[in-house]
Amino acid sequence: MSRTSNPNDLTARLRSRMAAERRQFEETAASELRRLGANLRAIANDALRTIESDTAVTVARIRVMLLNAWLRPLVVGLSLFLGFSGGSWGLMHWLSAEIQSRIETLAALTVQIDHARETLVEIEGTTWGVTLREIDGERFVVLPDGTLDHPPWTVRGRPALKLSSE
Repeated sequence: MSRTSNPNDLTARLRSRMAAERRQFEETAASELRRLGANLRAIANDALRTIESDTAVTVARIRVMLLNAWLRPLVVGLSLFLGFSGGSWGLMHWLSAEIQSRIETLAALTVQIDHARETLVEIEGTTWGVTLREIDGERFVVLPDGTLDHPPWTVRGRPALKLSSE
């Protein structure tokens, strides 16, 4: 049997060959596209991991920077504030205690002075105004005014008697 080609057979063969080549081309293209897609996914995943890694490093650096820029000065400032406040409170507490102590001492001294004045008034009343004085190493008994007509010595205008130094 001999085959003779007719134009329809040739067209049909060309069409089937073109269809087969197109299928093969499409399969090859699809295979290449799948491989390209897998490569692109791998590259995108690597890029994503790199970005995540860089972001984590950047976040860590920012945390350290914030720690250095804000937390340490905050802690130092807070410590200074508490130190000054505590010191001021302690100083004020000590000063108020000192002032209270001095007020109490002043009140006690005022009472003692009043008692001494009362005692002096009592002594002057019982000694009839006679006092003892020492002037330049010499001792005198100072008498009340009008007790001697012609006193041999006077102390502050009052008559006086000189005591022997023996």
